[in-house]
Amino acid sequence: QLQLVESGGGLVQPGTSLRLSCVASGSTLDRYSIGWFRQVPGKEREGVACMASSGGAPKWADSVKGRFFISRDMAKNTFYLKMDKLDPEDTAILVCAARDGNSCHLVPIEYDSWGQGTQVTVSS
Repeated sequence: QLQLVESGGGLVQPGTSLRLSCVASGSTLDRYSIGWFRQVPGKEREGVACMASSGGAPKWADSVKGRFFISRDMAKNTFYLKMDKLDPEDTAILVCAARDGNSCHLVPIEYDSWGQGTQVTVSS
């Protein structure tokens, strides 16, 4: 069973950057496709970015394209979300997820391992 733990959230000013980490344990990430989602109260969980286990071309939500970047470090069994040019609209709980298989999805139901989430607040 894969366990995921996020870190790196916090309060930042608009226009700045933040990098989130998601450390995996219980298994290596080799066969897992990974994703980041965000949750805002009253709204459905939204897929932000994902990457297939093969490391193929990532996918992003239109709202973050060109600002958010997903990456992974297999040696550390960790994946990341770099968020640039943050906007107050990006305020949310960011949650990492993984699915066993080589396909990238921005749909929550496709994932079976989830972290607990980390709060990102963008405010001046």
